[in-house]
Amino acid sequence: MLLMTLSCQESFLEIDPYGSVSETTLANEVGINKLLIGSYTLLTGGGATGGGYTSGLSYLRGGDDARLGTSTGVSTRDAFLILTTEGPGNSKWQFLYAAVGRTNEVLKMLPKVKDSTPEKLVQIEAEAKFLRGVYYLYLAMLWKNVPWIDETVNYSDRNYLVSNTVNIYPKIEADFKFAADNLTETKGEVGRPNKWAAKSFLVKTYMFQHKFAEAKALLDDIIPNGQTSNGKKYALLAKYNDNFRTVTKHGSEAVFTVQMSVNDGSNSYGNPMDFYNGPMGSPATCCYGWLQPTFDLVDAYQTDPANGLPWIDTYQASPIPTDNGLGSSAPFTPYTGTLDPRLDWCVGRRGIPYRDWGVHPGYAWIRNQFTSGPYNSIKNICEKARVDFDRAQGYKTNSPYNLIRFADVLLWAAECEVEIGSLAKAEGYVNVVRARAANPDGFVHTYIDPNDPLKGFTNIPAANYKVGLYTGQFATYGKSYARMAVRFERRLELAMEHHRFFDLVRYDGLDYDIVARLNWLLLREGTTILNNDNNYLKGVFVKNKHEYYPIPQAQIDLSVNKEGESVLVQNPGY
Repeated sequence: MLLMTLSCQESFLEIDPYGSVSETTLANEVGINKLLIGSYTLLTGGGATGGGYTSGLSYLRGGDDARLGTSTGVSTRDAFLILTTEGPGNSKWQFLYAAVGRTNEVLKMLPKVKDSTPEKLVQIEAEAKFLRGVYYLYLAMLWKNVPWIDETVNYSDRNYLVSNTVNIYPKIEADFKFAADNLTETKGEVGRPNKWAAKSFLVKTYMFQHKFAEAKALLDDIIPNGQTSNGKKYALLAKYNDNFRTVTKHGSEAVFTVQMSVNDGSNSYGNPMDFYNGPMGSPATCCYGWLQPTFDLVDAYQTDPANGLPWIDTYQASPIPTDNGLGSSAPFTPYTGTLDPRLDWCVGRRGIPYRDWGVHPGYAWIRNQFTSGPYNSIKNICEKARVDFDRAQGYKTNSPYNLIRFADVLLWAAECEVEIGSLAKAEGYVNVVRARAANPDGFVHTYIDPNDPLKGFTNIPAANYKVGLYTGQFATYGKSYARMAVRFERRLELAMEHHRFFDLVRYDGLDYDIVARLNWLLLREGTTILNNDNNYLKGVFVKNKHEYYPIPQAQIDLSVNKEGESVLVQNPGY
């Protein structure tokens, strides 16, 4: 059992006595590497005990892309009916600080290791600081105002009561800068970060602070020179869906991908899909059918039949007809208008092949249409062929999970060019992403035999797909249009990858009104869901409050100093 100073079942301040594993066991090259591996394991997000069911961030925040989806009604979190005492938020806080704690243990032990080389030890330090930066970035994105607990904080010195009133972004930057300066360009194991992954996470940290000049300087280096940890020059994969298939995930687009352990004797490892988010009642999943796409997300994939461009600010006027409320045997005519093909790699919908599991039948694979609509998540669902193969080998499916891929990097670069560079260059970056989406080889195709999907696919597209490139619209229509176009492209490209809500927060105030957007969404989704007593119709998004979660009241109560006052300050509005 590896040392875990901070348990995911306890407060981050309830620190175990040092020495759960002897220092002799850990203060050597083998021991420190085991500690480091323990720091990696919590990138999975931790399942239910981590307060979420996906890698890292979980879907604690869905934005306008997805709803948690329940059998009783839309989640209170989707509707911003959030309490300071709710369990999932507190669980995620505990889990992420447990993850931070593991990285801190590596950094504490590192100076005591005498049987290794300086070169190896600096790699371990850089990897630990990279991971700590990742975990703290998630904490800042979810709560913003969080305490910085590092390797100097320990129980014996009684210095663990740390305030959350100091901006931690400079410290996150420092961890990623150290990692970027010291990590090697390639790694012997594909799951370890290299210097380009560290630079990319530093870019992400800058983007949340609107530090576009600093981000652009890095991106101008990353895009032409960056490579994956296994030495492949960064480039988009030819087929969009190859980013979400186990056999192709370690290609040129993988900036940082979380690895899942299989065949190691543990029943808790392996992730046959985006944990519990697959269709409920289908052969593709065991259970829950959470993280259901919104009606609004599906509508956003409509394209102009003349040029294949998205209807950025008018798509809401022509909602796509759905089978909502229909049984699986009821007649339904699929939408015949032009669509961006990425829709059917992100959303499971009736009449379309659901990977190689079969044609989606509608109602029979939906948890509860009455409360959460007719769509399923599909993006990180494993293929049946892969699951069958792995089961035959006697272990669970390993489906690595993207935290950053190169398309994300290109679209950050497009944002930076819009803000401080060239609109034409921004359009060029967007067109690189759109050109991949337009590749017919990457479309969803019909089955050769719908009764036996494993026989493969035809060359016939499953829907009326059409994607076109921009041809000078950014320069013609100006900065406001270019901002909308880049942001819309991020939504189309990265849907259901747990980025959208956080993007909306950082867009706010830059030609964007998050309040208007999310309150419109509450009304649109609330009136489209069949249950007219759903939480969407009860909720409201409040400015300078709901951008972040409340500091869990349980953590405030546990963080009391000798004067009887908590060192943690509640976030505004709660």
